[in-house]
Amino acid sequence: MRPSIIAHRGASREYRENTLPAFERALELGAEGIELDVHATSDGVVVVHHDPAVRLAVGAGAGETRAIAELTMRELTSFSERDSERAPSLEEVLSLVGARADVYVELKGAGIEHSVVEVIQESSARHRCAIHSFDHVAVLRSRKAAPNIFGGILLASRLADPAGALRAAAARDYWIHWPWADAQLVDSIHSAGGRVIAWTPPDEYSFRMLAALGVDGICADDVRALRLSLEDA
Repeated sequence: MRPSIIAHRGASREYRENTLPAFERALELGAEGIELDVHATSDGVVVVHHDPAVRLAVGAGAGETRAIAELTMRELTSFSERDSERAPSLEEVLSLVGARADVYVELKGAGIEHSVVEVIQESSARHRCAIHSFDHVAVLRSRKAAPNIFGGILLASRLADPAGALRAAAARDYWIHWPWADAQLVDSIHSAGGRVIAWTPPDEYSFRMLAALGVDGICADDVRALRLSLEDA
């Protein structure tokens, strides 16, 4: 079976990443999963954005950089020049995607896992959501808070015991930076009952190589190229 097509922060080649237009376009291009990043505002809204800070586009502080955790959601929205480029809430994204695709939520802000779980649990799309992070303890906390939401651990390099790390976090998905994916890793994770998702491979060669290894998902910036490569494989 071919890997699932996962859009890294939406269709980020065509639209500003982690925005509603980017996610909608990714679905139009054939994405079966959406990957996104979340932080929390000062008033507790879970917001979709990669970096912990934003550069203010309009208003008295235009050009300044402010931490998302120091802004209310209203302030964050008011500082965007265009509505299509604003950072949406996780609730908005889940409403947009609905049952059309899986949603993989990466925890970026510290200590926000319970807020993220709450948003997901209140969504009709909760059965298609999963939480992942480089902070494997946060993943474990989210799993304990919501056993019905799958977890994933993010890795940028090789581990001596990948299956052990997966079990320690009570996770299903092993997110590995694509150059470190190999047959031994895939076999190890599959034997442990998990799934391997390779992130940000750059081209058709790497897409096909990863598919041949038997990874379960590929998370890429170029959704169109990924889909076409897997169709031709």
